[in-house]
Amino acid sequence: MADSPSSTELQQNSNEDMLELNKDLERMIEDVENISVQLTWMAYDMVVLRTSPELEESMRRLDEAYLNCRVAVCGEHDQEPEMDKCPEENATPQTDM
Repeated sequence: MADSPSSTELQQNSNEDMLELNKDLERMIEDVENISVQLTWMAYDMVVLRTSPELEESMRRLDEAYLNCRVAVCGEHDQEPEMDKCPEENATPQTDM
């Protein structure tokens, strides 16, 4: 019986397996929660756009106004020196609607 692991080794392996399983389950639950939040926002966006179609037009006009203001403040994209004063366009968080 020298080949069989002792009960303490089995218990220790079992505890390690349980910890690993718990970590995996927590990660899966977090992923599912994140997906659920994304689906909720998508459903919300769909409901808002369907119940208020003028919102889409308003968002488009707002985006155009932002771009016009950016050009007025930072200059055209071709003008390199003035662009250094403005933050990157991709750094501005925008929500898709």
